[in-house]
Amino acid sequence: MSFIDRRNDTVASKQHIELGTAYGSSVARTARYMSDRQGTACASKRRSMESVTGMLDRIGCGFLVLNREKKVLEWNTAAQSTFERQGETAGTASELTAALRRLVANVPTNFLPGSLSWVVIRTADDRPVVLNEGGVIAPEGTSIVALLDRENRSSANPQTLQKMFGLTSAETQLAMRLAQGDAPLEIARSWRLSRTTIRSQLASLFAKTETKRQGELVALLGRISVLP
Repeated sequence: MSFIDRRNDTVASKQHIELGTAYGSSVARTARYMSDRQGTACASKRRSMESVTGMLDRIGCGFLVLNREKKVLEWNTAAQSTFERQGETAGTASELTAALRRLVANVPTNFLPGSLSWVVIRTADDRPVVLNEGGVIAPEGTSIVALLDRENRSSANPQTLQKMFGLTSAETQLAMRLAQGDAPLEIARSWRLSRTTIRSQLASLFAKTETKRQGELVALLGRISVLP
């Protein structure tokens, strides 16, 4: 082999190594990019899930976070209380998993990964109603199950009510009692106030919240209960 041939082979080999190195660097950059994107997407879904579960917690609604095998990973106190009112033991993840399976045993349902499912409970003797809400909101194959007990009444944050409508402390407490289903005359007796005083406070509540009837006011308070 001549000197020129050996030099050409050396140059070709060097170019091959440089191309291989450049290709390897490109693959590594692509892998890091894809990994970063997946990490960002996972973090975003995690925040989305925490936003949903936080909202459910604020309104007094039980929630369960399930994995792909439909086993409970996370839950809140309201979920435990809901199952306990159904006569279930609900102190651990395995107990909650078993309780959920018994609750929906005779109801056609499919808790899909990434979804939110609402289980509406009426009484211990009635089958629950299951409503599925689409959209990817939970990460890594998990799903959220919300437990809505019709007997449970949610209530708004008192500080939020005062800030939104400029209520006095007495008006705020009256609004909270009304949201719980108490009648004005019952409230007057328990607080040892006259009917006139309660009616005056109720009239002020109507004016400040721009409502006209007690039912309308209670409905508004229910909607506001989702706020922090």
